[in-house]
Amino acid sequence: MPENKFVPTDEHLQNAMFGTPKINPDEQRKYLGTFRERVMVTISVSQLQQFNWSNIFEQEITQPQVKIIFFNGNIEQSQLQPYIKTAAKIGTNFTIKTSPDYHIDNDNLAIVVAAKNAIHINPIDIAKKHPEYSAKQTDSPTPKKSFWHKLFN
Repeated sequence: MPENKFVPTDEHLQNAMFGTPKINPDEQRKYLGTFRERVMVTISVSQLQQFNWSNIFEQEITQPQVKIIFFNGNIEQSQLQPYIKTAAKIGTNFTIKTSPDYHIDNDNLAIVVAAKNAIHINPIDIAKKHPEYSAKQTDSPTPKKSFWHKLFN
């Protein structure tokens, strides 16, 4: 009997009801829709809230292998706006992901810079990739308290 080249009916029905199965769906959720092997740099939600990474971000997205930037659209636009403006200014393609699959907890990712193909870069975390910048930001002096603040607190 010759081999049947058609998709079995059950598989066709499953794809129609549930969609085409994804490869590594948890990995794609973590990296805002792309695979880990394509990621160049990531900024987590907590990192985005703690520091201004704009200068380092601009350096990273001018690399020749950068093809797309994914932004977690569930984060407040005011936090993402400087990074979106930088990407638009440089002309790098970007996508804002607003699916409920992308969470905004501190350890979730806010920004993912990726290539079109596998590049296998380690580390990808922006703070680990640029420790001198995060240390400089941490060492910045705290603002001095006013006389009245010291007096009444």
